[in-house]
Amino acid sequence: MQFGHSFSIFLFLLWTSLIVYVTATSLTYNVAANEQACFYTWADTPGKKIGFYFAVQSGGSFDIDYKVTDPTQKVILDGQRERQGDFVFTARHVGEYSFCFSNDMSTFAEKLIDFEITLEQELREAAQTTQSSSSFSTASSALEETLFKISESLAQISRVQRLLRTRENRNAHTVSSTEKRILWFALLESLAIVLMASVQVFAVKSFFTKVRRGGV
Repeated sequence: MQFGHSFSIFLFLLWTSLIVYVTATSLTYNVAANEQACFYTWADTPGKKIGFYFAVQSGGSFDIDYKVTDPTQKVILDGQRERQGDFVFTARHVGEYSFCFSNDMSTFAEKLIDFEITLEQELREAAQTTQSSSSFSTASSALEETLFKISESLAQISRVQRLLRTRENRNAHTVSSTEKRILWFALLESLAIVLMASVQVFAVKSFFTKVRRGGV
């Protein structure tokens, strides 16, 4: 009983440590025309992994400019007119990292951005130092591998869901744009038919009028 109780406590502490070491911020933001929006995350120790994902959900040509800088104002990532991106880099300095989106290329179109900033510790290295002083090293190693596999699977599912959501929004925008074009084409076609019919009626009427006058 004592062994089972201790093992349960160990499982709880290990799971809690995984939750503590991973923090994520998932947001949706509407970037106005000629606006630059910046978001920040803090790395308290060097060596942490920072994940950065974004996708333009609507607006214009579904593109945006972005730039990521470290606490020393060094540009880590940047791009222009990108539709989406998924990056992971190592925080080499302690401090605030900025993630900026710029919509300067648009004069009136707003861009809806779906993005996520993830900050996580090197969990395997931390877990290995814990295992060396634990009497449950074998069980904890197997449990740790299982948890990491679950975490990777969930991350992959999350990426697929984000990709499907982005495709759904873009396809919906394409369908809506196509419907508007078809509507305007149908209206112009109807207007052309009415105009052509009116011209034909006027031409036939003027022809008979001239014939009648000639006969008189």
